[in-house]
Amino acid sequence: MKPIALAADHAGFRAKEAVKEVLRERGLPFRDYGTHSEESCDYPDFAGPAARAVSEGESERGILCCGSAAGMAIVANKFAGVRAAACHDEWSARMSRMHNDANVLALGGRVLDAEAVKRVVRAWLDAAFEGGRHSRRVAKIAELERCQEVKP
Repeated sequence: MKPIALAADHAGFRAKEAVKEVLRERGLPFRDYGTHSEESCDYPDFAGPAARAVSEGESERGILCCGSAAGMAIVANKFAGVRAAACHDEWSARMSRMHNDANVLALGGRVLDAEAVKRVVRAWLDAAFEGGRHSRRVAKIAELERCQEVKP
């Protein structure tokens, strides 16, 4: 099993530590791309390497944490093959997997407390892509990526 790529900035550091608790309780391997404290830092410096690991197949999934989840999701979605979703509740986390085949979960450390983070992560990990009509839509996203790659 490939490790889950984890990353956070200072505002998401505590959320990332809560994510680790869930991964450890489930025996899931992970690689922590930092940050390793609450000292102010820039989220792209940590989201980029973690998202690249998913894009290049080193990790099948990633979980990224910042203050709102927005910055991490924006960075992650710059990488080919990454489908990052910012989720603030269990329903959106499940749906991001079931309908969008999200392979990166972005969480807001200033939006969710540690227990909510754990619930959202568990919901995301437990959900599976439904395929069917959703496969067609995910394929259209991949096609949009290919169009961008050949843009002059």
